[in-house]
Amino acid sequence: MASAFEYAPAPESRSVVDIAPSYGLFIDGEFTEAADGKAFKTVSPSSEEVLSEVARAGAHDVDRAVKAARRAFEKWSALPGSERAKYLFRIARIIQERSRELAVLETLDNGKPIKETRDADLPLVAAHFFYYAGWADKLDHAGYGANPRPLGVAGQIIPWNFPLLMLAWKIAPALATGNTVVLKPAETTPLSALFFADICRQAGLPKGVVNILTGYGDAGQALVEHGDVNKIAFTGSTAVGKAIARSLAGTDKRATLELGGKGANIVFDDAPIDQAVEGIVTGIFFNQGQVCCAGSRLLVQESVQDEVLDALKRRLTTLRLGDPLDKNTDIGAINSAEQLARITALVETGEAEGAERWSAPCELPSSGYWFAPTLFTGVTQAHTVARDEIFGPVLSVLSFRTPDEAVAKANNSQYGLSAGIWTEKGSRILAVANKLRAGVVWANTFNKFDPTSPFGGYKESGFGREGGRHGLEAYLDV
Repeated sequence: MASAFEYAPAPESRSVVDIAPSYGLFIDGEFTEAADGKAFKTVSPSSEEVLSEVARAGAHDVDRAVKAARRAFEKWSALPGSERAKYLFRIARIIQERSRELAVLETLDNGKPIKETRDADLPLVAAHFFYYAGWADKLDHAGYGANPRPLGVAGQIIPWNFPLLMLAWKIAPALATGNTVVLKPAETTPLSALFFADICRQAGLPKGVVNILTGYGDAGQALVEHGDVNKIAFTGSTAVGKAIARSLAGTDKRATLELGGKGANIVFDDAPIDQAVEGIVTGIFFNQGQVCCAGSRLLVQESVQDEVLDALKRRLTTLRLGDPLDKNTDIGAINSAEQLARITALVETGEAEGAERWSAPCELPSSGYWFAPTLFTGVTQAHTVARDEIFGPVLSVLSFRTPDEAVAKANNSQYGLSAGIWTEKGSRILAVANKLRAGVVWANTFNKFDPTSPFGGYKESGFGREGGRHGLEAYLDV
């Protein structure tokens, strides 16, 4: 007889989403083939099944899209903010109406669990469009002076870990402020951006205001280097961000870069252990750890280290890894074979350097890209797994004795995107948070997002802010 803690499969139906055999580029309100006819396949990470064939943009296609965005800019920017807001509100409502379809699509193309796309990603996507729709007719009151003006054409490049959410972070403020957009999604997750293009048509958005170019890094580079693009917004790796910064040096293009992270999650001895363990799990195993602001470095006060680790290991044995479409699944698939190879190589480096690896006992599916939840103990600040962004379900555990030591270790990183603090003392939260060089600091929680709150980092985590009132500035001539 099954115990009370065993789960029967509860898969979400794939029938709610209709994926076409092939998709073109979305330029000037229409889907079109790439100029050179090139295409590539997008696969489901959990099964390696080919989902669709997608047009691959080249430099000529980038030029076509930028010209379409430039033509559309004159009329779009001249619209009253209240009129632009109507389109954004309409897009937000359509996203809500199609949220189940989009959640299934995102899970298929990305590999993350359906309960994350359904309960986290899609509500936030709609919320960002609702939020910035509200700003569209209030820009005079945003704190950037009277009658702030849009920049022009925004080139936007987004990653594969939150495809639709990163699209919303980029497109919503750009449109609210009167800019037009050319967006390139990641090559491993192009489908939700193409479905969003259909939403733009459904909402009656004027042609050319949003253009979607699927393709590889060469398309992104052509977009960055195009002479008629006024602003670049990039979310992705630090290495690519540095290359973009070098390319833009000496030009008058504006840029925001949201790059890598190695977030510290600090647990003090007075923290509620069970609550902290849940926050640790959310911090590093949400979206398989493929989160730029993941709490991938756990700093535990020495006096409670053993207690926290024992509780954490017990919790990790209860996580369910498997079919991302199953509503019971906690850990989905790694996004690609390339990313799985990177995670594996860094974990092997950690073992070779002497850190002690522990992986949750679980059976990995025979097809797809999978990695068991893993933690390292015996880690020092010199270990590669404590320094490099692994971007996977891998946690490095370090200890500390005093608050000052915790702050010093947390700040001992080339990154500065996020941090977490777990303690019952409000005064300690404020004192420690004020010393952390991180763009976002969570207190007794982790990975909580809201469209009204700015997000961004310091040091090699990039510059500029997205979200909130601060997110408007990057798209305005102030």
